[in-house]
Amino acid sequence: MEASDENILDVGMKQGELSLILPARNEAGGLRRLLPELVALLPNAEIIVVNDGSDDDTLAVCASFPVQVVNHPYPKGNGAAVKSGARAAKGEVLVFMDADGQHKPEDLPALLGKFTEGYDMVVGARQSGSHAGPHRAVANDVFSRLASWMTGQQVEDLTSGFRAVKADKFRKYLYLLPNGFSYPTTITMSFFRAGLSVAYLPIHTPRRSTGKSHISPLRDGVRFLLIIFKIGTLYSPLKLFLPVSLAFFVSGLGFYLFTFLTQHRFTNMSALFLTTSMLVFLIGLISEQITMLIYKDSD
Repeated sequence: MEASDENILDVGMKQGELSLILPARNEAGGLRRLLPELVALLPNAEIIVVNDGSDDDTLAVCASFPVQVVNHPYPKGNGAAVKSGARAAKGEVLVFMDADGQHKPEDLPALLGKFTEGYDMVVGARQSGSHAGPHRAVANDVFSRLASWMTGQQVEDLTSGFRAVKADKFRKYLYLLPNGFSYPTTITMSFFRAGLSVAYLPIHTPRRSTGKSHISPLRDGVRFLLIIFKIGTLYSPLKLFLPVSLAFFVSGLGFYLFTFLTQHRFTNMSALFLTTSMLVFLIGLISEQITMLIYKDSD
């Protein structure tokens, strides 16, 4: 225990300051291996397991360790579990980890060490080979590149669930977080929009060895595509809508010039493109004003 206490002191964490939150749905196997390591590594931390309507031995496993359990009577989603854990936590610093064992406890000192440098949030950025499959790696890369363009900052991993964050800052945006799997995207873009400091720590995550993922490519594929639009609407909608508006405008103008030179008339298709261009621009402008209202109370 003395070595574990020393780990906490090395990263500047005081007793009772840290709350570790693990959303879990049917993750008894992962928790059976993970909880002993976490309890040994962080003996003074508050460890919260959010049981998201599990029907396996998740509760029995948690009962064997000094952890707090928050129960959902039925599965509400990963984001809902994260919100429940954040509401129940008493620590000033929140750390989120997956309960399936993909996030390694030995990365916690480095994550917390980076956090104590003065950041509002530190995210574990998964390196090459750390994703569950090539399709997820490609999707995460697309999302991260889009977010980097929107924010003007380097976003190394937009969808990582391994992160440390200031509790008071995190709770300000709970109402924005979805109940599904896109909560990391939402909170990251919210922090950037509010001007809070975000840093990334390179990590490597092993492939899931027990249980199965609750993400369905067919069901969640559309949801992940909607993340692209959420990225824009959470940060700067006009930056996303303006290029689309310009594309319609250029298409309408080009089509008009073509039909005018070849048929000497203004066609309905040209009118449709130009009208759509104006509508998309106005929607982006209104969305920009709404976004400003969302963050009007941010520090």
